Amino acid sequence: MLDIHFIRENADLVKDGARKKNVDVDIDRLLVVDEERKGLRQQLDEKKAEQNRMSSTIQRAEGDEKTKLIERMRHVKDGAVEVQERYEALTLEWEKLLLSIPNIPSPDTPVGPDESGNVVVRSWGERPQFAFAPKAHWDLGKELGVIDTEKAAEVSGARFNYIKGDLVLLQFALVSFTLKTLMSREILQQIASEAGLTIDPKPFIPVIPPVIMRAEVMGRMARLHPIDERYYFEKDGQVLIGSAEHTLGPLHMDEILENKDLPIRYVGYSSSFRREAGAAGKDTRGILRQHQFDKLEMETFVRPEDGYREQDFLVAIQEYLVRSLKLPHQTLIVCTGDMGNADQRQFDINTWMPGQDAYRETHTSDYMGGYQSRRLNTRIRDAEGNLTHVHMNDATAFAIGRILIAILENYQEADGSVRVPEVLIPYVGKEIIRRPA
Repeated sequence: MLDIHFIRENADLVKDGARKKNVDVDIDRLLVVDEERKGLRQQLDEKKAEQNRMSSTIQRAEGDEKTKLIERMRHVKDGAVEVQERYEALTLEWEKLLLSIPNIPSPDTPVGPDESGNVVVRSWGERPQFAFAPKAHWDLGKELGVIDTEKAAEVSGARFNYIKGDLVLLQFALVSFTLKTLMSREILQQIASEAGLTIDPKPFIPVIPPVIMRAEVMGRMARLHPIDERYYFEKDGQVLIGSAEHTLGPLHMDEILENKDLPIRYVGYSSSFRREAGAAGKDTRGILRQHQFDKLEMETFVRPEDGYREQDFLVAIQEYLVRSLKLPHQTLIVCTGDMGNADQRQFDINTWMPGQDAYRETHTSDYMGGYQSRRLNTRIRDAEGNLTHVHMNDATAFAIGRILIAILENYQEADGSVRVPEVLIPYVGKEIIRRPA
C-alpha cells in the first residue's frame, strides 16, 4: 500500500495513477476519513490523559468530593468508549480505502488502456523457417506421447495435463540449468556486465516454498484479489498460491533486515494454481493456460535506491535464460492499463510460438517499490539506524509449461521429433526427443 503521508501530500498524483490504471478509488473520501480518524485519535488521547489526571486526584480525595470525582470519571470513561467505537469503525473504512489504492506507475511506464498499449523495447532472435507446416505443441506432444490432456480431463477436469517421458527430463533440465545460472556469481556478473549494469552479483538462494498460504497473508502481499482467480478454502482461511512469489514475498514479513545483508535474492520452484475464471473458451487446447503449472520464480529484497536497477537486472537474467535456449522473443514494457495494482513498473517477455504463429507471454517482471513491504511490515535498518521499508521485485525465471511449448514448437523436425536445445543436452542426456518405439 501507499504511505498515507505520501497520499496526503500528493493526492493529485495518486488520483492520476489510479486513473491511468483504470482503478476506481475514492481518494477524497479517504482524506476525509483520515482527518476524522485523526481527530478521534486526538480525542481518545485527551480522554486518556484526563482519566490519568482524575485517577491521581481521586487517590488524594476523601468523602463527598471523592464520590463526585468517581462519578465524573465514570462519565469520562463512557465518553471514551463511545469515541473508541467510532474510531474503530472509521479505522475499518480507512484501512479498506487505503488498501484499495493502486501503486503509482513509474515515470517511464507508457499510458494505455490494456495490452494494446504495451511497448516493445527489445527484440531478439530470428524466427525459425520450416520446409514444412509447423505443428502446434498439442499435436507434437500427443504424437510424441509426452503430453496427455485427455486422460487428465477424465481424472482432474479441464485445464489439467500429464507431462510424461522425455518432456519430464526436459522440465528438470530447465530447473537444473536455471539454478546453476542463478547460483553462480560469475554468470550473474557476466549478465550484469553485458546489460551495462553496476550491481552486486550476489547469488540467489534456492527455495521450495509452501503452495498453501493464509489468505490474510496473501492479502498483505496484495495478490489475493481477484479472489475468483484463487483456489480459496474458506473453511480454513487458506489459499493455493498462483506463483512461488506469493510465499517467497512474506519470508521476511514483520522483520527488520540489516542494510549490510541486502540484496537478498531467492529463486523458488513450485506448482502454481489458478482458476482461470476469466479465460472461458480461451487457449483451451494444449498446456498454455492450465489450472496447475510449475514455475521458477525470482524474488528479491533491495534498498530503495536500488529498486529500478534490480528490476533491470532481473529482466537481463530473463533475457539471458531465453537467449540461452535460442528462442526468439520480444521484451515489452507494460502499460498502465495492463499492469497489476501493486506494480510500479512491469516488463513482459513474449516468446515466439511458430505452431501458433504468434508471440505468447512467457515471463513477467514486477517492481513494487515499497508497496508490498509496507503491507508486510518488512523494513531495513540503515547504517545510521534509521528504519525504512525494503523494496521488492519478483520475476519469472521460467514458467515451465510455456517454455516447454516454445521448445517443442521452435525445435520441431519434419519427422515429428524435437531437438533438445544445446544448452540442455547435458541435463537431458540426449539430443533428440522421439516417440518411444
